[in-house]
Amino acid sequence: MTSVYDFTVTDVQGQPVDLSRYRGQVLLIVNTATRCGLTPQYAALQQLHEQYHSRGLEILDFPCNQFRNQAPEDSGEIAQICETRFGVRFPIFEKIDVNGPNEHPLYGYLKQQQPEDRGNAGFKDLLIRLASLGEKREGSDIKWNFTKFLVNREGEVVARFAPSVAPEELAADIEALLPA
Repeated sequence: MTSVYDFTVTDVQGQPVDLSRYRGQVLLIVNTATRCGLTPQYAALQQLHEQYHSRGLEILDFPCNQFRNQAPEDSGEIAQICETRFGVRFPIFEKIDVNGPNEHPLYGYLKQQQPEDRGNAGFKDLLIRLASLGEKREGSDIKWNFTKFLVNREGEVVARFAPSVAPEELAADIEALLPA
């Protein structure tokens, strides 16, 4: 695989979506959860979508229930919660695993391309608590909900942001990849 455009994912209706349909757009790929302390980031992600979508940003939401079972609903219920509670209008895909033996191949690729989070300092205390609760993560594993991958218009993964990095903090990075 040479870019994110080489992958196919499944939308909340169970239909395959070839990511090549997003060729030429800047992508922000996020693993999410509906019952997490970071779930309010959905509103900020929607604000980014409203601000930059017309210039070529697409946010791709991949719900994941691997972190303390904080996304227990099925994919359709998650989409409904996101739409009604946070006004989400960006694509939400089928719930996936982002780590482990059942990880989605897209996430294996994203982690290979960007194995380290940026902006991790404020998140260390939570990671220490998680480790003590048996939620050990290793190497390039996704550490928690709302890890964000930024992909340029050529499909290259250019950055990975820690869950604690608020979506609005990504504005300058997104702007740098969008046409004027």
